[in-house]
Amino acid sequence: MSMDSQSLLQETERFVTHFFATRVKPEFLFHNIDHTNDVVKASTTLANYYQLPENDRLVLLLSAWFHDTGYSSGNARWHETVSKEIATDFLQQHQVDAAVIEQVGNAIMATQWPQCPVTLTEQILCDADLFHLGNDQFDEKNKLLRKELNMLFDKKLSKKEWRQKNIFFLQQHRYFTDYARKNLQPVKERHLAALLEKAPEEQVDTAEQAIKNIPPKPVEAATSHPEHHKTAKVKVKGERTERGISTMFRIMSQNHVNLSQMADSKANIMISVNTIVMSIMVSVLLGKLQFYPEFTWPTIILLVVCLGAVVFAILATRPNITKGTFTEEDIKNKKINLLFFGNFYNMSLHEYDWAMKEMMKDNEYLNSSMIKDIYFLGVVLARKYKFLRISYNIFMFGLIGAILAFAIAFLLQPNVPAN
Repeated sequence: MSMDSQSLLQETERFVTHFFATRVKPEFLFHNIDHTNDVVKASTTLANYYQLPENDRLVLLLSAWFHDTGYSSGNARWHETVSKEIATDFLQQHQVDAAVIEQVGNAIMATQWPQCPVTLTEQILCDADLFHLGNDQFDEKNKLLRKELNMLFDKKLSKKEWRQKNIFFLQQHRYFTDYARKNLQPVKERHLAALLEKAPEEQVDTAEQAIKNIPPKPVEAATSHPEHHKTAKVKVKGERTERGISTMFRIMSQNHVNLSQMADSKANIMISVNTIVMSIMVSVLLGKLQFYPEFTWPTIILLVVCLGAVVFAILATRPNITKGTFTEEDIKNKKINLLFFGNFYNMSLHEYDWAMKEMMKDNEYLNSSMIKDIYFLGVVLARKYKFLRISYNIFMFGLIGAILAFAIAFLLQPNVPAN
């Protein structure tokens, strides 16, 4: 890791350690600097195991340091959003690249329950955050978490109630990395079996609070008026729906991008291999055909096969360019998708800024644009993989045919008597 990255991580460690000491309530007996240090340590272990590149390792460790700083707000339920804001402010002050800041924010938000990691870095952070579920620290950490909740919510959770919540949480939780599934999952299952053995007749609580491991009452003081509770439930439900939709769009977009990168990589392989074969044939084999005329047709077949495979591989990666403009009428009628660069790259910044703000005012238009973006990504993917399949078929069957042609030509060549 470079000196700049090491210096940034050292500064981050100092900042977060001081932050927990001065900004996070002492009632957070579990979600404190000790837990953060454990997550950083587990993240480092997994980063070493997967040999993460320097940039991914930096993103992972920054996310691990900041992922629970949001508990400074006192709101345990939505602390990930606050953690992301704290990390963003700190990294912007240290002039960290915007792409790294975005990745750190995405990794922190991926730890929100239910966890929805997309990249390997996000998966590692999610597993590191709940590393203790699969090691011998489970009982110790579990007791601290129970004490924390009792102090924060001024409500003593009975052993039976706490056991029910833990059983349900362990049943719902899953690890994402192969390392965690191999090394932590068996231990976690033993902890679950031990809890089930203690409570064979108890009914496990399936409420949302069991998922979150916190009681239904939020940190802020709540009124007992029925209408207040009804409004609060509607608000929480709406927030969960919005978050679920955002997560769905993010995962689908990332999956489409990953598939597109895979297609481009496969096409590049086909182009590289076949151009190398053609170069060798043109420079070496064609000059020898006058001495071995029986290999003329097999050579032509192989050249045609390689050329055909290259052509379709190029078609799979060749981009289509649109006009890159839109009109005010297009925005008012919600016809244009502003999330795709091909629809605005010829417009001025002022026009694009106005159009984006108009779209963001209208949730229906925004969601419709996201749907269109994913749909057309799928259309492009279908085209890529169609041409890519043709390229691979030409290469596979054509190569078999060319080899057979060479074999037949070799077997049928006339025997030249020795002098």
